[in-house]
Amino acid sequence: MIAGIGHNSGRVIAPGHSWRKHVWTKARKQLMPTLPLEVIRTRVRRAAQLGLPYKTYAGIRASSGDDVIGFMFSNNALRVLRAGQVMSVERADKLDALTGVQRIGLAHTPVPVPHLAALPQIDDAYRAPRFADSWSSVRDQFGAIARDTRTPSGRVILVGDTAFEREWVETGKMAAYLPADVYFAQAVD
Repeated sequence: MIAGIGHNSGRVIAPGHSWRKHVWTKARKQLMPTLPLEVIRTRVRRAAQLGLPYKTYAGIRASSGDDVIGFMFSNNALRVLRAGQVMSVERADKLDALTGVQRIGLAHTPVPVPHLAALPQIDDAYRAPRFADSWSSVRDQFGAIARDTRTPSGRVILVGDTAFEREWVETGKMAAYLPADVYFAQAVD
């Protein structure tokens, strides 16, 4: 059945809807800064250096308030699941292409930390928090990594592969979490 003239097809539009929409649109526009073209170009280049699409980089930068200066990769994200295993060529190439950023590895058992540290694409490696570690212990571990690498946690993106790893971002006060499949599959635009 087709609705007749004057029928709103069941939608309820409260009085003043147009005005509220106008006011919110104007407020949002004033909230968002207008960046000079050269700043945008610089940020597009930086996103490419990080192997991220510009929209992803801009969103992380806007939410953290700082530039990204480091990545933490779990051995799960790198698909290095046992001692002696190396990364796929595609993942190694993506990490090799990163410039101006710290690459930190996090080793879950049974992968030994020295094995992850020996990968040429990893600058530093540390033991990943264990399932039984308390939140305060996890927080302290990430704080120690930040001090040791001189890489503030709030400027680091964690690339992981499990829900357990995703929870580290809030505990470690990191900039963002990216699932490994998304990070390694993304084409830079």
